[in-house]
Amino acid sequence: MSTDVTAKTPAPAPTGKGGEATGTGLLQLMLDGMRRNMRQYGMLFALGLIVVLFAVWTDGDLLLPRNVSNLVLQNSYILILAIGMMLVIIAGHIDLSVGSLTAFVGSMAAVFMVKHDIPWLLAVVLCLAVGAVAGAVQGFFIAYGGIPSFIVTLAGMLIFRGLTEIFLEGQTLGPFPEGLQKVANGFLPEVGPTTNYHNLTLLLGFAMIAFVIFQEVRDRKRQQEFNLDVPPAKLFLLKLVAIGAAVLTLTMLLASYKGAPIVLLILGVLLVGFGYVMRNAIIGRHIYAIGGNLPAAKLSGVKDKKVTFLVFLNMGMLAALAGLVFAARFNAASPKAGLNFELEAIAASFIGGASMSGGVGTVLGAIIGGLVLGVLNNGMNLVGIGTDWQQVIKGLVLLAAVGFDVWNKRKVGS
Repeated sequence: MSTDVTAKTPAPAPTGKGGEATGTGLLQLMLDGMRRNMRQYGMLFALGLIVVLFAVWTDGDLLLPRNVSNLVLQNSYILILAIGMMLVIIAGHIDLSVGSLTAFVGSMAAVFMVKHDIPWLLAVVLCLAVGAVAGAVQGFFIAYGGIPSFIVTLAGMLIFRGLTEIFLEGQTLGPFPEGLQKVANGFLPEVGPTTNYHNLTLLLGFAMIAFVIFQEVRDRKRQQEFNLDVPPAKLFLLKLVAIGAAVLTLTMLLASYKGAPIVLLILGVLLVGFGYVMRNAIIGRHIYAIGGNLPAAKLSGVKDKKVTFLVFLNMGMLAALAGLVFAARFNAASPKAGLNFELEAIAASFIGGASMSGGVGTVLGAIIGGLVLGVLNNGMNLVGIGTDWQQVIKGLVLLAAVGFDVWNKRKVGS
């Protein structure tokens, strides 16, 4: 029984000179490009919509330079955790211990610096080492012991929370040295001539725009060299304009206050570094491989146990960094620190495009998801919505994001 193959083949889009799509063909290509990247574009659109909504609702208070700066400072530790959590979820695992590990590292930092007067730079190195060891121990049981990550990290959550209580003896311990406080609450120094804006922040903002454009253009050319699908030129140009406008707006807002927070530079380094690793490095491709199809990855020679071990070791270090930033921001270590941080990081990852089945997600998506939650929290506080309704709204946003992902996959599959 034969089938008419030509009847199922779509007609080519109308083209102009040089093969450029025109008219309805260009519109169709743009729509196809957006469908292929629906989750990423959808979350960016949702973030923009939420910002506009609360900017109008708060009579512009949301976008005041001081509030934008506070928004970065208030969500820095969640964004750090979200980057590590995204890698864990891409690898097909979950980590429930990061909130408790954040509190534990904060308590260790307080003991080192406050009780024993260890220099804060040395204490920071020791705390990062503690986080790496904690992540490595959990990664060993998961990767080489074969125990599910849910069980191992659930046990870790209880252990680290208990150790925090033991080290702090149930009390809040502080204050921290001024140098560490500046990392979490400080801003870049002012340089150059006196103007109405922070010169160094402007310089970094323009450099970031140039870097992003260069990176996007290079990635597009590389995809074309391998005959991969790329967005239409006009859609790609629109994307560059939107990214440039967003970075420029943030730069001008920060530069009109005290400048870029130091912790924003830390986030920028993490975003660029881990983004490069996940896109270009072998370890990044292996993380996607074991999360997307573990049996196939093993047959391809991927050392899945080693990769899993490294993913959790990395998560431990990032949890330690988040714990240091959180403790320094509030200038004290508390037994109740880090409560529900793991849920915030997981929610940010899924809102940002991660999949429960693994193998899907980006570092930028984790940042976008974290910003969605951060803007929601900040905006709802500004308009006076109670914490009870805030939890309901954030839960609905998470459900909608994951539900949209499931719906989109089914539509593509059909």
